[in-house]
Amino acid sequence: MPNLEKRRLGASKVEVTRLGLGTVPLSGFGEPANYGKFESVVLDAFALGVRYFDCAPMYGLGVAEHFLGHALRTNQLRDQVIVSTKVGRVLKPASRAKKLDSVYGIEWQNCLPFLDEYDYTYDGIMRSFEDSQQRMGLDHIDVLLVHDVGTAWHGNQSEFYWDQLRESGYKALDQLRSSGAVDAIGLGVNETASVLGVAKEFPLDCSMIAGRYTLLNHAPLEKDFPELERLNVSVIAAGVFNSGILANNSVATYDYQTAPSAVTDRVQALTSVCNKFGVGLATVALRFVYEHPAVACVVQGARNDSEVAQNVESTAAQVPAELWAELKRLELIPANAPPSASAA
Repeated sequence: MPNLEKRRLGASKVEVTRLGLGTVPLSGFGEPANYGKFESVVLDAFALGVRYFDCAPMYGLGVAEHFLGHALRTNQLRDQVIVSTKVGRVLKPASRAKKLDSVYGIEWQNCLPFLDEYDYTYDGIMRSFEDSQQRMGLDHIDVLLVHDVGTAWHGNQSEFYWDQLRESGYKALDQLRSSGAVDAIGLGVNETASVLGVAKEFPLDCSMIAGRYTLLNHAPLEKDFPELERLNVSVIAAGVFNSGILANNSVATYDYQTAPSAVTDRVQALTSVCNKFGVGLATVALRFVYEHPAVACVVQGARNDSEVAQNVESTAAQVPAELWAELKRLELIPANAPPSASAA
């Protein structure tokens, strides 16, 4: 079994393995949710050393939390793992709620009969947290992330939800952490700007950031990641394959949309370098993100046991220093990107 290093999240006491299991693909995204498959992947990930599992009310509209909690409880794993879930959405009965419009519309398959409503107020966060405890059957949640607050998700409605969070949501987060109901607080977002904005107003331990730092996206290197390091906000990196194209260059999706030619051309160039050194593109994509000192953990989804095994193998794999040097020489990654050309 690979030795999955652990890193601490900010100033909290929480330590997560370098690889976490994300539950989106198992919760009805792209194929119907199935508990047997969900449990099998969780158990396989645990057997391979993964000790961090992430879910959210949004995933399968309650499915991920129900399934994860049941799997951990019935297999007596709860005390050996770290669990994160999210607030910012409250699930309401589908018969009495309106479906949200979203920039990332997902049609969950075999989901529960609920719809989600945004709510970043004190009452909304407390209700969401308590509902999550009920769905998972847990009296304590290790990491609580505020889901999708910011411009990238809410557009011109973002200030409305920022005001909810500032006026009373922070109070709920502070109470949950200070009471010991949760150990670490962060955001779960698709942008770095919102993390920095909140971190200047409220003490965060970590933040899950999806798709913003990858082999194709390097913007956080210059200002955002150094500032998060200064503030001691650990990054939990998600979406490191940019919705698939960096895991398999035959996949034509980039950030859940059809990949433009500039992206596919760049992926082909990356693949050529990887092939030259005999290392898979997915392995290089994962290791590139994890090598940054701001990143405590990479969370990867998996649909089956073989994908879990591949993710664990990629996380533990060594990438030749010459490969990083070649990527920098060809300006496929920035010259100042970790790892250094001399790193093994």
